[in-house]
Amino acid sequence: MFKTLGTFGMVLLTVTAVVMVGLGFLMGPTHPLPWIMLIIVIAIPFIHNKMAANRYLLWKDEYSVGIEEMDNDHKKLLNLINQLQTAVHYYTGREFEEKALEELVDYTKTHFKKEEKLLEDNDYADLEAHKLLHQKFIDKVSLFLEQYKQDSELTINETLEFLKDWLIKHINGTDKEYGKILNKKGIH
Repeated sequence: MFKTLGTFGMVLLTVTAVVMVGLGFLMGPTHPLPWIMLIIVIAIPFIHNKMAANRYLLWKDEYSVGIEEMDNDHKKLLNLINQLQTAVHYYTGREFEEKALEELVDYTKTHFKKEEKLLEDNDYADLEAHKLLHQKFIDKVSLFLEQYKQDSELTINETLEFLKDWLIKHINGTDKEYGKILNKKGIH
């Protein structure tokens, strides 16, 4: 229930609960309803904060590939995904949402080029397979962008979940593999 409310819904729910507590105490301090409602009013901010925190990606040291430049890029990508999440969750308007999405896609392409160049410069054996994963990602996100232009509300949440899931799996999978190999070559 709370997941779909958003910030305005949570404020409205809180105000309603406070009013119900007040009205409940008119029934007398021994009646259970005002006490139940008081507990709900106290719990609402905690529930909201917990749900909001689950929407955002946080950098964890375990995501590090051991190469500072790539880790910094990955941190920026997490930040851009979080900016898009904020634009969607707090509905800052379609224009801001589109800008956040485009900035994320543009920076992802820039990151992929830097990463591929790093791998090429260091004769990474699985470079072509890695490039293929990047291309599949770009193709999928391009499809999301086209769908977003047709129906933003249906597409944006699916896009966000895909971006979050793919990035973390990619970093913890193939990126960590190249990180180990390049770290052995002294690249950090």
